[in-house]
Amino acid sequence: MYSRWLRNSFIYLLILVAVIAIVFAFFSSGDDNQNVPLGEVLTQAKAGNVEEIQIDGRNLKVTLTELDSSGEKQVVDSRIGPNSDLETLLTEAGIALSRDGAEAGQPAVNLEYKESGGFGPWLGLLLNLLPFLLFGLFLLLIMRQAQGSNSQAMSFGKSRARLFTGSKVTVTFADVAGVDEAKEELAEVVEFLKYPEKFAALGARIPKGVLLVGPPGTGKTLLSRAVAGEAGVPFFSISGSEFVEMFVGVGASRVRDLFDQAKKNAPCIVFVDEIDAVGRQRGAGLGGSHDEREQTLNQILVEMDGFDTGTNVIVIAATNRPDILDPALLRPGRFDRKVILDAPDVKGREAILAVHTKGKPIGEDVRVPTLAKSTPGFSGADLANLVNEAAILAARRNKKVISMTEFEEAVDRVIAGPERKSRVMTPHEKKLTAYHEGGHTVVAHFMEHHDPPHKVTIVSRGMAGGYTRFLPDEESHYRTRSMFRDQLCTALGGHAAEELIFGEASTGPSNDIEQVTRIARAMVTRWGMSERLGPRTFGKTEEMVFLGREIAETRNYSEKIAEEIDDEVRRLIEEAQERARHILREHRAVLDKLATALLDVETLEGDRLAKLLNSDPNDPWRPEDYEDSRPDVSQKPPTEEAPRRPAFEPKPAPGLAWEGGSQARMDGGGSGGA
Repeated sequence: MYSRWLRNSFIYLLILVAVIAIVFAFFSSGDDNQNVPLGEVLTQAKAGNVEEIQIDGRNLKVTLTELDSSGEKQVVDSRIGPNSDLETLLTEAGIALSRDGAEAGQPAVNLEYKESGGFGPWLGLLLNLLPFLLFGLFLLLIMRQAQGSNSQAMSFGKSRARLFTGSKVTVTFADVAGVDEAKEELAEVVEFLKYPEKFAALGARIPKGVLLVGPPGTGKTLLSRAVAGEAGVPFFSISGSEFVEMFVGVGASRVRDLFDQAKKNAPCIVFVDEIDAVGRQRGAGLGGSHDEREQTLNQILVEMDGFDTGTNVIVIAATNRPDILDPALLRPGRFDRKVILDAPDVKGREAILAVHTKGKPIGEDVRVPTLAKSTPGFSGADLANLVNEAAILAARRNKKVISMTEFEEAVDRVIAGPERKSRVMTPHEKKLTAYHEGGHTVVAHFMEHHDPPHKVTIVSRGMAGGYTRFLPDEESHYRTRSMFRDQLCTALGGHAAEELIFGEASTGPSNDIEQVTRIARAMVTRWGMSERLGPRTFGKTEEMVFLGREIAETRNYSEKIAEEIDDEVRRLIEEAQERARHILREHRAVLDKLATALLDVETLEGDRLAKLLNSDPNDPWRPEDYEDSRPDVSQKPPTEEAPRRPAFEPKPAPGLAWEGGSQARMDGGGSGGA
């Protein structure tokens, strides 16, 4: 109302200024000359007192023969009527129109016509209007600034939620893959929004709030938009941090405004992303912005539990920190239902890749199941990025379709980063990297409980001088002691290979040693996999749920137990190292052949790598013998008649004992190289 009145007042002011300027332009004199009637001009001309008349349209400038007090000829202004002609009037009065052509004794006047430019009157009008226009512009700027300040102040407590109408469906359940259980849970919400009378007839009450919990990139926001798209209802989207401001009470005001808008657009969905920004447990701090956050949370609690019975508004929130949310948010009546979205399994990854590759020119050699197996631990966002990276690589190479080569390289780019072709390595460093990565590969190949090696390269990527990647035969959600022991042995394969070939290890295995130490300590203190200490846990570790980061560790054991833990960790690592050394000594020929191949072609993968590992180690390396081996062995599941790799069970070294092999996936392999 105020802004409309302000705009109308400004329009009226401009009209008034224009009228005043026009009147001033047409009715004010342009100079200080005396205005005399036309009849007096004719009388003076008959008397011979007029020397010249300058005609400018209807305006006349008359120059008299008489001199004024300053000694100059007098000049007066006059004006001719609209229907009169000055030449006719002068002729009828017996006045010659030129002094040169006048007869003796006849009064004469020189006439001069002034040609006015096309902008003459308008230019004068503009010059007269210019001061008023400048003043009006200055006034407009002041009023706009005042209006903007007032509007910002008036809308400070308004909700900043973005509204997506249900008429334009952009995302549906068909665009979401890999989270079938979550879609089934949310299908009830869609059905309630479409057919609320079906539930009301049975006295059922749909959950007012649904909390989506999972790691980043698993599709929480996408799934919430799919619910709105399936139901065809308005969708309000806002981030939890958009509620909080430096002024106390603003967040609560925005919450009220958001839910008021939602009730007016019911049935609808309100989606709050990263709700942990305002939903943290109360009482964890004092004063300042903490009071503002608590007031905002209190208002959310009130609004969620204060819906009318007939108001079909569903709140969907997303977070990856459910452990820090206030218990009042999670009680029945608010966020009744919790939907877990975890990293997809191999079938889920295959479905997600199918969604993201739909509509793209995919080559016939692309094997989506292989890509799904080679990307364990990838979230939906990672897989979308993988497909995009492959498309970028194909475009950069001027290809019309995306082949399996681009997808394989895209996997490497996502895991380890782009190739560092500019990195210069000495021949010794290149050889050291080849034996380091070859050690990982050979040890993993002869481990019974380890994923088979899928790719090994000595090309630098990211911070690694080279790396080895493994391809699991099947998705595994549990790990055994044998699997972890094989993983420790494979991780130390690079260190053992460097010692075997060069007599000492370099700084290359630093990442491997760090990984081995972490796994061995977790086996002893967290997973109860120590024969000496038994199935016990030691220490209490606080971690960020779904983020996998340790915040703090509480020590609840004695110094004696700490020494035993250190001894057991050292025993596990030494045992794995000795096993790795034993395998490499037994298969030195395979290691030498693989290192020679890596120095020649730099990268081996898929069936080409498997063929080399299973070939006769005494046969020399010839690249042409492996050119036809491009398909991936993962498409052929292992059978008893044709095992995927030979089993190897070394004899225990003196003073060491272990059980069989061990296997666990090592994404990214060793760091290798310098």
